Amino acid sequence: MIPFNQAWPYDIVMNDVYIQECPFCHTNNVLLPIPPKELATIHNGKKKLLVFPCCSNRVTLLDSDSDYLLTDTILR
Repeated sequence: MIPFNQAWPYDIVMNDVYIQECPFCHTNNVLLPIPPKELATIHNGKKKLLVFPCCSNRVTLLDSDSDYLLTDTILR
């Protein structure tokens, strides 16, 4: 079962990955430095360090699906 307190929703718009709000600094519409094709490799088991461009906080991405990014950090 996915721990939703460690998951954050994302959207793909025009081949860019966005989140509605940063879980740390609450900035709206944050463009993530991840290409959409890399989400498939994360889903297949590759871990990825994600640094939020708005506040430089870091999380490790453990998994992804079509709606959520699963991290190693409690975000909610």
